Amino acid sequence: MRHTRWTGRLSRGLIAFTAAAATGVAAMSFAATPAAAAPAGPAAAKAELGEACTAADLGKRHPFIQSVEVAPTITHFKGWYVTDGSLGSQTVETSTQTVVSVSVGQKTSIESSFEVEALSKAGASVGLDVQMSYTSTGSTSKSITWNFQKPGYYALYEGTKKVTGEYGSLNCNRVDLGDGTFGLKWVAGPSNGSYTTYTTLEEGAVRCEDAVPANSIMRKAQDLLDCGTAAARAGHAPAVKASAPAAAAKAARGGKAAEPNPAGRSAGAEVAPGFTCDAGYYKIGTADRSLFWTAPGFLQGDNVQLKPSTVLSLNLDQWQLCHGPEVNGVAEQILVNHSSNKCLAIAEQTAGDEGSPLVQADCKSDDLQRFYIYRDVPGSDNIGVQNKYTGYMIGHDRYAEGQPLRQYSSGRQDGSGTYVLVKA
Repeated sequence: MRHTRWTGRLSRGLIAFTAAAATGVAAMSFAATPAAAAPAGPAAAKAELGEACTAADLGKRHPFIQSVEVAPTITHFKGWYVTDGSLGSQTVETSTQTVVSVSVGQKTSIESSFEVEALSKAGASVGLDVQMSYTSTGSTSKSITWNFQKPGYYALYEGTKKVTGEYGSLNCNRVDLGDGTFGLKWVAGPSNGSYTTYTTLEEGAVRCEDAVPANSIMRKAQDLLDCGTAAARAGHAPAVKASAPAAAAKAARGGKAAEPNPAGRSAGAEVAPGFTCDAGYYKIGTADRSLFWTAPGFLQGDNVQLKPSTVLSLNLDQWQLCHGPEVNGVAEQILVNHSSNKCLAIAEQTAGDEGSPLVQADCKSDDLQRFYIYRDVPGSDNIGVQNKYTGYMIGHDRYAEGQPLRQYSSGRQDGSGTYVLVKA
């Protein structure tokens, strides 16, 4: 039985902000003042849909709650008949009815700032204190001790309020202001998912004849007694409605594999169905343009690192952008290295980890190799980069040569996740 339902859908006008996100990479000749390079500190403005952001925010993201639903849920249950001769304190062994586990998106280990912020906002939206770390209500039986004061047929229970819903991703991106100029605003990015959490567990006992509030945990337990049966009216325990414990489902990964990309890919070539490569190559570097995303050379592992661009780079610091389907006005991008003809990717075995490094891998139709690029206003080379599969933003832990590129759930809050995209 649902207790509360609230849905906050985006207005059509705000969604339209994202339609101006560019899918190409060439500089555009609009009369607009480029945003300043990413500052050293975090942006002062709070991330709210439709509000202004800065170039330092291009590599960040924040959650917003699209919908939230609260449902009283019984986790442990036992129907128990009490006579005049058995009043007083008794300990009853209850069985698992439902298992509720905390999760955000594909993650059941809540360890990142984005996941905690999403759960916090979900709870705040309905005025409830919810679990904001990984835990579950438990799948084993539970003993409940209760002091019975009246005879009757009781539901001994443990329960909670299960909170579920959908979340979206706020990303900073260029938007058309409608008067021939552009600005940076927080928009609804392509990344979204569902979440589950719950409130503090409570235990109790309720009889068939007790009057209890509708839509309460106690009423949910009373419903499980099936009090309308002849057995319950006669004072015998009827068969109790039961449900199997919820099993934790893991999201299936993967995608249909494709052949590695051929060398010497020309403009207009496809690296995956629906993806077309731009002409030429680009470098992605730090704001001061001194370190660039560089694929590893022969026998140097798989991690993509920050390195200076020199003649010895052998084109390992150059990437071809191949753009595909648009989501919320932002095109999916596959980045193919000029030298190795391999694709930029998140390693599958560490895809769910905060700080997981970026690698190069044989190109295939896989969301781990697809990215979104958020751009500054025309005239500026500033960008932020997000992986499609994980939703995490790309950044680096330390500004130094040889540092690997990594993914962060909310991006780098010091603004260092803002990079520049320049013609090679």
